[in-house]
Amino acid sequence: MTLGDMSVIRSAGLRGFRAAVAELGGDAEALADAAGLPRAALDTDDLLVPERAVGRVLETAALELACPDLGLRVAARQDPGVLGPLALAARHSETVRDALECVSRYLFVHAPSLELALVEDPYGARGVTAVRYGGHVPAARGGRGSPQGTDLGLGLLHRALTSLVGGRYGLRTVDLDHRPAAPLRVYEEFFGVPVRPGRPEVLLRIPTSTLARPLHGDAGVRQVALAFLDAQIPGAGSAWAPRVRGVLVQLLGTAAPELEAVARVLDLHPRTLQRRLAEEGTTFGAVLDEARRSAALRWLTTTEVPLSQIAGLVGLSESSALTRCARRWWGAPPREVRRGTARAG
Repeated sequence: MTLGDMSVIRSAGLRGFRAAVAELGGDAEALADAAGLPRAALDTDDLLVPERAVGRVLETAALELACPDLGLRVAARQDPGVLGPLALAARHSETVRDALECVSRYLFVHAPSLELALVEDPYGARGVTAVRYGGHVPAARGGRGSPQGTDLGLGLLHRALTSLVGGRYGLRTVDLDHRPAAPLRVYEEFFGVPVRPGRPEVLLRIPTSTLARPLHGDAGVRQVALAFLDAQIPGAGSAWAPRVRGVLVQLLGTAAPELEAVARVLDLHPRTLQRRLAEEGTTFGAVLDEARRSAALRWLTTTEVPLSQIAGLVGLSESSALTRCARRWWGAPPREVRRGTARAG
């Protein structure tokens, strides 16, 4: 089992969904509930949520609100900065090629099931390179995916490239692996070039010369961002406790944070993992408790997410369990921590 098998995606991809739905007269929270998506995913960037639930909420909203170009509308409301350290590393790369290769390498941090790659132009045009976007298996070859989700992701990629070069980047054509419900002219107005539906893969076809365009990034800033991204890779470093914590951060709020699940991700027998943690002077329970503590503090002090939801997001069964943990961690109930009247650190 790998993180990719969990089919999760960071909620940053939904930034702009609430506003787009409200503009259309819809209820974003009701749509999230119906899709099995945590409401917190509508207002925070770093929650891992099931990819299928994200696809469901986009497709359902597009249908119920009679808005077949919803994915593009959400993309238009997003800032490429939603990708956090990944956007920072890309923006401070030396060239456009370096930026795209950086995104290709670290996209798993936001969506383990998605990939981005620079490939030869499938039509053999000289001086043209294709930026391929989508799932590991394209829809045309039996892959699963949401057309609205594809539109959103591709739209954000297009806007990110535009932002990187400070304007037009020479986009030639856009290939889609589905047939949009919205009129093709809507897509062509968004991308500014011919859009061809029903193709084998999702592609942005750009001049190869664009890849060499300098970005004049700050190498120091890029190095810091890359160091953070490297730390998100399960198994980074030699100690086992940080690896376990890294996996638990991915699991909290998405799947049960159990020893067996973490051991499967790390390709170890549960008893072997316990033994290696013991050799480092800690236990699985202690690492899990610290991961929960850090996550709870972040949710309490940086969001307005209800306490009942925070309990679930840190892998606790109910609000009372969160209250007991908060008293043990900080000597105060969650509401006091949120108000800032308790000392939490």
